[in-house]
Amino acid sequence: MNDFEIINTLLDDKLPLINNLTDAVWDKAETAFTEKESAQLFCHILEKEGFTVERGTGGISTAFSGVFGSGSPVIGILGEFDALSGLNQRAGTTEKVPVDSSQAGRPGHGCGHNLLGGGSLAAVIGIKKYLENCIKQGKKNTGTVIYYGCPGEEGGSGKSFMARSGVFNILDIALTWHPSDFYGIVEGSSLANYQLRYRFQGVSAHAAGCPHLGRSALDALELMNIGINFLREHVIPEARLHYSITDTGGYSPNVVQASAEGIYLLRAPELDQVADIYRRVCKIAEGAALMTETHTEHIFMKACANVIPNAILGDVLYGQMEKIPIPQPDAEEIGFALAIKKSIENSDDKLSQKLRLVPEKIRQKFIQKKDESIRSFLLPYVHDEAVAAGSTDVGDVSWICPTAQINTATWAAMTPGHSWQVVSQGKSSYAHKATLYAGKVLACTAIACLKNPEIIRHAKEELAERLCGKKYKCPIPDDIEPVPLI
Repeated sequence: MNDFEIINTLLDDKLPLINNLTDAVWDKAETAFTEKESAQLFCHILEKEGFTVERGTGGISTAFSGVFGSGSPVIGILGEFDALSGLNQRAGTTEKVPVDSSQAGRPGHGCGHNLLGGGSLAAVIGIKKYLENCIKQGKKNTGTVIYYGCPGEEGGSGKSFMARSGVFNILDIALTWHPSDFYGIVEGSSLANYQLRYRFQGVSAHAAGCPHLGRSALDALELMNIGINFLREHVIPEARLHYSITDTGGYSPNVVQASAEGIYLLRAPELDQVADIYRRVCKIAEGAALMTETHTEHIFMKACANVIPNAILGDVLYGQMEKIPIPQPDAEEIGFALAIKKSIENSDDKLSQKLRLVPEKIRQKFIQKKDESIRSFLLPYVHDEAVAAGSTDVGDVSWICPTAQINTATWAAMTPGHSWQVVSQGKSSYAHKATLYAGKVLACTAIACLKNPEIIRHAKEELAERLCGKKYKCPIPDDIEPVPLI
């Protein structure tokens, strides 16, 4: 057998290990920077598989890394394992049913990060096997692989904090993947963002007896939201402004609320555009405080950069996706996925809306296969410079070294991200298959780069060309620490 056949066979044997891990992380469902038990599960397996493990990587308690090999090139594989708040959902059901009705607001893996971390772990196990074979053949300094356990992608930008600490500076390239409802590569960029917590402090008073003595912080927060709604017309169309009210000042309407708080997420294609929106949002907060004679302050929570795509690495990844057979669903899996698809309202309308944003080759493939409940086929790879509507802290890594990622169909077709349907499918057998496939593709791509260092050289040249002399500067101020989202 050649190296790639050896790796694929090894990872097939590791399927029970990876499945048990991803299911256990699904059960933990820990949010940003609280993933202590999940991180420990990964570290235990890495140590058992012969990696040198560092806990607390980059000064973050739930971050970790696992290293094997020596010398250059140094290849990083990025893994995530955090959940989303409020997505408590029983696995394997086609209706919205919480695991425990008494804990309806508990977290759930609504973005598939339990799978993401496991697939990336499978990849480094495969790469390690290749490096071990090289060592047995008497080769020295054959290369190094590092698994990065990256916490807090959801609302925490864990990789941005890690990048600020310099942990990715040693990498020659980085590879990762993401659960989705299709097999393929989306090459475009993403939205940079800032996340901030705005607080208002007023004066409490009896809302009927002496309201004139009170100064409502809740009024100030509502006025801030009104101002932001008006601002939406006067920012670039690609920008997005989101908010969550986290403190309304209590539940007594006969009290003038003395405190109120909201978290705001500001997005745009470039960091300098986000910075400008941030400046204007701060003015709106100050204006709301002036109007209500309250006091306002804000806390910078996190930020992340836009993704710098890399077509060289994308081509190598796609080549491996073409070589490795995509797992095909059985009748039971098709039936479950079809029921999930039916639970999504107006899925056909949503597909037509989605197709407006994709290149023609991909659009035609989606239309041709629109009746499939699981998209067990490979989409065409189109070098497209479009900016995706979402954000990811993979962007920060992509400024430091050439970075690329794939998607695999761990969800039924048309499943919306961050939904109960994603959580329900997090332990499905087709999610397990797609996760292992992702690990194989990442492993074989890394091995192709180890065998042919020219790929890495060309990927670095492409990154330098795309950056046009710009250097990475972490958008998170030095004095800001990761904030656990509970």
